[in-house]
Amino acid sequence: MIELDKADRKILAVLQREGRLPITELAQRVGLSATPVSERVKRMERSRVITGYHARIDPEALGLRVLVFVELRLAQKSAEIFDSVKQALSFVPEVLECHLVAGEFDYLIKARIPDMRDYRDLLGRILLKLPKAVESRSYVVMEEIKESAELPV
Repeated sequence: MIELDKADRKILAVLQREGRLPITELAQRVGLSATPVSERVKRMERSRVITGYHARIDPEALGLRVLVFVELRLAQKSAEIFDSVKQALSFVPEVLECHLVAGEFDYLIKARIPDMRDYRDLLGRILLKLPKAVESRSYVVMEEIKESAELPV
């Protein structure tokens, strides 16, 4: 991992909000000239501090009106089982995030679907792919208060 100085952190803060900003404008916003900013951005890309640039899409525009969180508990736990869960859930397009967590449940899953009928289908597919799943709890989001991918820099 590379050391990030104050200028790097300024660059990261701006890029998190506006990843498509031209280097010249980015340089102006952080108070440096274009060449050093370009070099810093390339260095952070090479070292995987910056892992990509993404468009944020309104889920409603795609008809994905329901946001749901699912807790899953497994009957057994092992590295092999964890790997099979990772493999199975990696290819479910509705699953936006999946986290192995400490606590009463083993996994926390975040998914977006068009409606509750699709959620029932999604949960069925997930449980079929995970034969060691013994319990699930679902939380359907009524209102999204805050959602951000920005990290505090």
